[in-house]
Amino acid sequence: MKYAVATLAAALSLLALPTQAAMTVRTEAGLARGVQIEGARAWLGLPYAAPPVGDRRWRPPAPAPAWRGVRSASAFAPACPQVGVSIPGEPPPRTAEDCLYLNVWTPEGGGGKGLPVMVFIHGGGYTNGATALPLYWGDRLARRGVVVVSLNYRLGPLGFLAHPELTAESGAGGSGNYGLMDQIAALKWVRRNIAAFGGDPGSVTLFGQSAGSMSISLLMASPHAQGLFQRAIGQSGGVFEPLQLAPGYLLPQAERDGQAYAASVGADSLKALRALPVETLLGGRAGQVSHPVIEPAILPLSPYQAYAAGRQAHVPILIGSNEQEGRSLVDLSGVTAAGFQADLTRAWGPLPPSLAAAYPFTDDVGARAARAGFERDLRFGWDMWAWARLQARGTRPVWLYRFTANPPFPAGSVRADWGPSHFAELWYMFDHLDQEPWAWTATDRRLADTMAGYWVNFARTGNPNGPGLPPWPRFAGDEGPLQELGAGIGPSEVTGLGPLRVFDATYDAVRGTPFGQGQAAISPAG
Repeated sequence: MKYAVATLAAALSLLALPTQAAMTVRTEAGLARGVQIEGARAWLGLPYAAPPVGDRRWRPPAPAPAWRGVRSASAFAPACPQVGVSIPGEPPPRTAEDCLYLNVWTPEGGGGKGLPVMVFIHGGGYTNGATALPLYWGDRLARRGVVVVSLNYRLGPLGFLAHPELTAESGAGGSGNYGLMDQIAALKWVRRNIAAFGGDPGSVTLFGQSAGSMSISLLMASPHAQGLFQRAIGQSGGVFEPLQLAPGYLLPQAERDGQAYAASVGADSLKALRALPVETLLGGRAGQVSHPVIEPAILPLSPYQAYAAGRQAHVPILIGSNEQEGRSLVDLSGVTAAGFQADLTRAWGPLPPSLAAAYPFTDDVGARAARAGFERDLRFGWDMWAWARLQARGTRPVWLYRFTANPPFPAGSVRADWGPSHFAELWYMFDHLDQEPWAWTATDRRLADTMAGYWVNFARTGNPNGPGLPPWPRFAGDEGPLQELGAGIGPSEVTGLGPLRVFDATYDAVRGTPFGQGQAAISPAG
């Protein structure tokens, strides 16, 4: 399939081609007419909740209003308000505060009834991201016999502000996590409506990357999401570190941060915050209130606590990370030995000798390599390894991977030196190599076909294995096995265990309990 998509505007223009057939489906809110695109059908911009505007800012999502007649579902809705872009080099999305919409992709002929459903949660650090990004289109996966859903959710301070007035207003003893509430509301919409599109509401797989994967680790720990999905795929993102290292995630500190944020945008009350224009809300100290919160309404336990106590969703999971995660997230060219050492000391204080020994460096070149390794292991490697070990203590299977391919990113582009970095697996997993006119090889195409096959097989059965695919062994313990996904595809062991075990020991010391032992719930009083 040839896309020749250079910009988002060009991608959206494809939807207006007069040769595309229209299809009409009845949803709970009314009739919606979709379009046919390159071997798949799509219904774009379907509302799953009421617009979160005006007095509905910072409230749980409400049901979407019904409409009369037939609604055109041939164009993406705006993304939620945000700053920047989620993937370097992508075009900025169109945004609006009225943004709680989702998209549905099905096989071209409909594929019958009872198809597995894959629900994608985009990344972007909880501050940006858009389902309209052509890379995230579900057409190629849908052609393999699944229904694909992608959704917007509130971001930044609009999605995650905690504040004493919001806590009092909620009646549930907590605030924040409106973005997670949106994700849960979208899953409930899927349960109620997806059969009309040929999907099986009892066979739902969550999949997401970066903050989308982090969200899945949180949804698995949330009692409000239990039963809404039967399988989960996490790509490069989890939330399992000790919260003592991130006190802003705890409700009391999150509320104080919320008050400081309100003051920074000139608001002395919740009423004043709701009256401010969106552009103002995205300024000030917005970055300090753009993350999930451990609070009684949605997350009464941190993910680590919930998993250690066996209170997470007991579903099969397929998770992993990329070999050089940090190369797309950190400008290594400016890293110096003195600067990296200062950064470590500022963030961690005096480093434990074992941690310092895990990332040795004596000069700038060594510091750049150490920073890349530290970024990979701290932000991604340890979390995915911890997630796999915690979930593997139950009865449901765990499948772990390491992505090692070097995509042919163009020389001179912002992505030129990324290698197998954060984001790099997305072109392969979505089977979207032909969206970009890069020098893809037969090896790249084999990997894309294999990864898409693994992901769809897992959505069908909870097991990625299937005819014609290299066998993928089930994760069994600290050392693996995992599946390498790169120029070679096959079983391997977890590498770099030394630094990962150092993080384990460091986190055990911070928590005061060994890995895997439960902790008490965090109350609103801290």
